[in-house]
Amino acid sequence: MSTTDADADAVPGFADLPLREELLGALVRLGYEEPTPIQREAIPHLVEGRDLLGQAATGTGKTAAFALPILQRMAERPEGREGAAPMALVLVPTRELAVQVCEAVHRYGRDMGVRVLPVYGGQPIGRQIRGLERGVDVVVATPGRALDHLGRGTLDLGELVMTVLDEADEMFDMGFAEDIEAIMEEIPKDCQTVLFSATMPPRIEQMASGNLTDPVRIQIARETREVGEAPLVRQSAYVVPRAHKPAAIGRLLDVESPTAAIVFCRTREEVDQLTEVLNGRGHRSEALHGGMSQEQRDRTLGRLRAGTTDLVVATDVAARGLDIEHLSHVVNYNVPSAPDSYVHRIGRVGRAGREGVAITLVEPREHRMLKSIRRATDYTITVEKIPTVADIRARRLELTSGALRESLLDDDAEDDREHFRVVVETLADEFDVMEVALAAVKLAHESTGGAVDNEEEIPEVSIKPEQKDKGRGARREGGRRGEREGQRSARGPAGGMTRLFIGAGRGAKVRPQDLVGAITGESELRGRDIGHIEIAERFSLVEVPSDAADDVISALKGTTIKGRKTIVRRDKDAKQ
Repeated sequence: MSTTDADADAVPGFADLPLREELLGALVRLGYEEPTPIQREAIPHLVEGRDLLGQAATGTGKTAAFALPILQRMAERPEGREGAAPMALVLVPTRELAVQVCEAVHRYGRDMGVRVLPVYGGQPIGRQIRGLERGVDVVVATPGRALDHLGRGTLDLGELVMTVLDEADEMFDMGFAEDIEAIMEEIPKDCQTVLFSATMPPRIEQMASGNLTDPVRIQIARETREVGEAPLVRQSAYVVPRAHKPAAIGRLLDVESPTAAIVFCRTREEVDQLTEVLNGRGHRSEALHGGMSQEQRDRTLGRLRAGTTDLVVATDVAARGLDIEHLSHVVNYNVPSAPDSYVHRIGRVGRAGREGVAITLVEPREHRMLKSIRRATDYTITVEKIPTVADIRARRLELTSGALRESLLDDDAEDDREHFRVVVETLADEFDVMEVALAAVKLAHESTGGAVDNEEEIPEVSIKPEQKDKGRGARREGGRRGEREGQRSARGPAGGMTRLFIGAGRGAKVRPQDLVGAITGESELRGRDIGHIEIAERFSLVEVPSDAADDVISALKGTTIKGRKTIVRRDKDAKQ
């Protein structure tokens, strides 16, 4: 239906887009005010059926930019498609994002009776098979599970009219490039293809050139601001010795007083340790990582969305794709290993015009990584000093003063205060009223954890000069040579790395990307965290960071590689 037939109360701006009345009504009901730049630019082209390559930061409204055109094209759906194959496929990097996209599509298309199904690992595949057999309009899937269904013959892509690759750079970082290419080979040649990504590295451009036909290119620039205007996301970095990082993050949270915050850590162990430390400092925090069941993770996210939890300590994998409306702060407990990861993390705040804060703790040895992020993103990341004990004391006194002021101005609390008048009058007969007030404020201050007498100063550190990583090229070449020969190497793993034995090799048609995809898909590691890979006829050897080895072994025990379960353990012959 033309937008000229839409109700008069349709959302200004959205009414100018070629969307059906049911969709405009849903946007009104959901409280949408006007389209974001990516929505305004992309929706008309997508409704026309054009292929599209879109670059926009996380949190700019990309989900609605492709979900609304998918639903608009449902008008072309023949009546009585019960049991029919899906008309749209959306590929996403994580199960959390799959669920979020499904929820969004359902909200927008509720009046149209849209049938949408999330398909991801960790959920019983039988339930997904039954859903596909009943018939769906939109499938939102992670690449690995989508490929699994294609292999089983339970996912029919023959009737697709639109395919969307959302967060394409994240999927590539997680090792899904080969899976995506295999899926794209099964998609009809005349299917409309849409690719969205926060960053556009050469590998994404290369994939787009091979799978998109004469695409419309849209690039939404980062938010600009007038001179003197505050940025939407205030980005700060603090150089802190490793041993003092828990105390430093506690102080920063004290000073910032976030409405809601996510602290990103590298490993599950680090998440659990930091959560315990922060709770000991009086911060109500909860852990979120891949070692938790999906039900536990959902409960934690539910409490964060509801505001009953205001601080979550998480790994990247567990927190990818989250959209928490009232999230005000993102904290990187370690410097992200790549600019893309930094972009995605800080994209959790400053969404849809809201202001936010991004904080990064930098160990002296990590200063080059911070410089690399600055160069790649062109972000202004200000290096600041950790608050001193005096700063914390002043801030906590300020909070105590604010709480007392609020109580004094609260008319409803006046009757409650009357109960204590006799106490004040009795003490005033013996002591000066000012002394009584001082003692009362001191007690109130200490009862809320305001005392900092036991706090130690965090030493200031200088950044060390850059040091070249000698021998890296030789190690890479050695790794490639070992992989080509497929022979067991006598050398031990690199420093800080542990070698894992995986009981599947060339005989099972295992490729390096299969191993990387399995590890990054089930654990918190990213592709760049994985070291030397050797593939022999009957087994493979993979180097992973030592502090993550046990997590990787545990994660892989419940999954398959090339469709079969296999042994995963520490390599007994490695020189560790």
